[in-house]
Amino acid sequence: MSKSNNLYLLTTLGCSLCNKAKQQLWPVLSGQHLTLVEVELTDYPDLLALFATQIPVITLSPPEQMTAISKQLSWPFTQAQVHQLVIESEAP
Repeated sequence: MSKSNNLYLLTTLGCSLCNKAKQQLWPVLSGQHLTLVEVELTDYPDLLALFATQIPVITLSPPEQMTAISKQLSWPFTQAQVHQLVIESEAP
């Protein structure tokens, strides 16, 4: 199975914290050759129920495959924590 080069940001329309989160993400994205994919949480009712009060949330799992036990980070997070999430996802 090939690894995705996407980092998913679970967000909602008007999420002001999401802009702050993106500031933490950009350096990691460019350093790890990842693409940021913004996911509208309201398009995924199951994820909305899980993460509505935690956004912004980032994950390397596509929203269709994400569960409560998927590796993710909820705001607030640091660049170091994002980098660690990426490194851990590359481990076998």
